[in-house]
Amino acid sequence: MLKLEKISWKAEGGKDILQDVTFQIPENKFVVITGPNGGGKTTTAKLIAGLMPPTSGKITFQGKEITSLDATERAKAGIGYAFQQPVRFKGITVKELIEIATGHSLSENESCAILTEVGLCAKEYVNREVNDSLSGGEIKRIEIATVLARRSKLSVFDEPEAGIDLWSFTRLIEVFTKHREERQETMLVVSHQERLLEIADEIIVIANGRVSAQGSRDEILPGLFGEKRNCAPCPKKEIDGYE
Repeated sequence: MLKLEKISWKAEGGKDILQDVTFQIPENKFVVITGPNGGGKTTTAKLIAGLMPPTSGKITFQGKEITSLDATERAKAGIGYAFQQPVRFKGITVKELIEIATGHSLSENESCAILTEVGLCAKEYVNREVNDSLSGGEIKRIEIATVLARRSKLSVFDEPEAGIDLWSFTRLIEVFTKHREERQETMLVVSHQERLLEIADEIIVIANGRVSAQGSRDEILPGLFGEKRNCAPCPKKEIDGYE
């Protein structure tokens, strides 16, 4: 599905943010990238989405190299992306934004069903503009709804839990679980949240700009939360760089 090979990225001024990051995302899996703050998780997600080019390395998606493709071209190729801090669109209604995401017109009931999935009382939102009148949590849930509605081959979510309330987060877990089980979609989520890690098929730990661990949930999770979860630690009791 997706393969990163020796990906590096330098910030302005030459600081190394990512160094030789290599991993694969298998098809029809729910994968979570986790690790300490500043470790390079969000940078990795943005490089996958084409929001910025890597300094070096190669990215392959469904057997085709996409390293040089920009975000629009990658979206057309089937990669969807939800920002940690979503963009607002003055003059566009929520319904219109969902229709842009799906690529076709929707009835009000269809739009409402999509919004209900992410915990919004749909009829109150469907005709509202996607502008500053919406709170950070509301705009975050609307963006997640548009990415899910688009049904991309690979959907990338950067900290989807940020800015939303506990009830909505619980609903979000249910939505991700449903999409993974019923639609067999490939989803990549950047998150610290243990509840998201618990439903992951695979976990990738990025710390200090490098992949410090990758494997199944059962292999990686005990190394992250062994003592807290009161379970036997994996052979490597602590994942390098994880806090």
